Amino acid sequence: MSPAQLGRDEGERDLARLLRGLRPERQAGVYRFASVARIDDIDLARVLCFMHEPEGISIVARESDIPPTADASELRCCWITLNVYSSLAAVGLTAAVAGVLAEADIACNVVAGTRHDHLFVPLDQADRAMALLEALQRRSAPGSNDGARS
Repeated sequence: MSPAQLGRDEGERDLARLLRGLRPERQAGVYRFASVARIDDIDLARVLCFMHEPEGISIVARESDIPPTADASELRCCWITLNVYSSLAAVGLTAAVAGVLAEADIACNVVAGTRHDHLFVPLDQADRAMALLEALQRRSAPGSNDGARS
């Protein structure tokens, strides 16, 4: 699909189809959230995302790319990409995914990209989180006993 076509295609909105197509993928590396005072304190090519907040600028980056001047969180995370192409207007995907992880007492920080959702979960619970997400996808498949959870 060309970039022009991707720009016109708003992604999937149907929750059942979103859950069937989750295809969670663990990205390599260890990631951390951090806060910096100014945008000049970060190399934008080395951070995944940033958000302006009243207290400063929050960033997510590989642990090795956190600037020395940053106030880094203690939480070391795994990055999981949901490879389903979800619409920004889709309803229920974040709740379904976060709910499954919450039931297992796994923290989940969600960052929405234009086409995919990205989860940051505690590093020591990454394998369990992946297993739960894969099970959610399987349960959501046509003909499964449980059906989609929302």
